[in-house]
Amino acid sequence: MRIEVDPDRCEGQAVCVGLAPKVFELGDDDEVVRVVVDEVPAELEKRARKAVEKCPMAALEIKE
Repeated sequence: MRIEVDPDRCEGQAVCVGLAPKVFELGDDDEVVRVVVDEVPAELEKRARKAVEKCPMAALEIKE
């Protein structure tokens, strides 16, 4: 599975970074989150899905 970030919706609140720090990080400008893996490893999928679900701006989308 892959995750995409909508940069127009992301406000860099970093909820996803807190939930799945091996999948997400804040960009250099600390305003938009970046996905740091091309494919989410199976062992991180549960945390990544939770991060997508908890995003306050609904800026994350799962691509199967």
